[in-house]
Amino acid sequence: MKPQKTPLLEYDPDPNAIIDPIKIHPPCGAPRDCIICFFNKEIERLRDVNNLVKIVDISCEMGPNYIYKFEIKGKEIAIFQPGVGAALAGGNLDAAIASGCRRFIAIGSSGVLESSIPRGTLFVPTSAVRDEGTSFHYLPPSRETQPHPGAVERLKTSLLQFKVPIRECKTWTTDAFFRETPKKIKMRRAEGCLTVDMEASAFFAIAKYRGVEFAQLLYGGDDVSGEEWNARGWNKLHDLRHKMFEIATEACLQD
Repeated sequence: MKPQKTPLLEYDPDPNAIIDPIKIHPPCGAPRDCIICFFNKEIERLRDVNNLVKIVDISCEMGPNYIYKFEIKGKEIAIFQPGVGAALAGGNLDAAIASGCRRFIAIGSSGVLESSIPRGTLFVPTSAVRDEGTSFHYLPPSRETQPHPGAVERLKTSLLQFKVPIRECKTWTTDAFFRETPKKIKMRRAEGCLTVDMEASAFFAIAKYRGVEFAQLLYGGDDVSGEEWNARGWNKLHDLRHKMFEIATEACLQD
């Protein structure tokens, strides 16, 4: 490995990391299928009906956090809140993989890059522009990463069962939401991105590196395409968030 002008381009494929997730979170019989849920209220709802069992402690300096499992239709499914941003969320995904989860559906929100996209539009990303740092430690440098085709198909099948329109997209993953400048937004839109998020490209890279299946469902929330940020009440769509949890659960139930 030779030094590069940009450190993120110094990819090292050596699987032997000093901090090994499997030593910190050894296999514990975690369910094969897992929902990565950015919506705390959905996890709280399951906790309120005594339907969650703690299986892995992924707490950090921010406070307590756990991977849980719940049972539905005779099947156990894991669920956890990953935290916001590629580094934190990606690390927690790696912990879930080490613990035994193998098929993942993530549900979360995104900004939109076109004002004509209605708030609440559901998207299935089929690729993600790597404008974050985490993914470059899992895969060689490239412009984009992709989800697992099988996981995408299960998610699309679930959306059809719920009679929800399917809209596939390319998403732009960036760590720096305070640096989404007009020029960058225009450039990302020109290369085909419809949404902007903070984790997808890292999720896809980690899943590919670890050999697990991963797909993500996003809803379009705030609008960053204009001269001013339009929040559009992006975090008020509680019914939609619950529907997304149901869609993800159905995708996990598929064999």
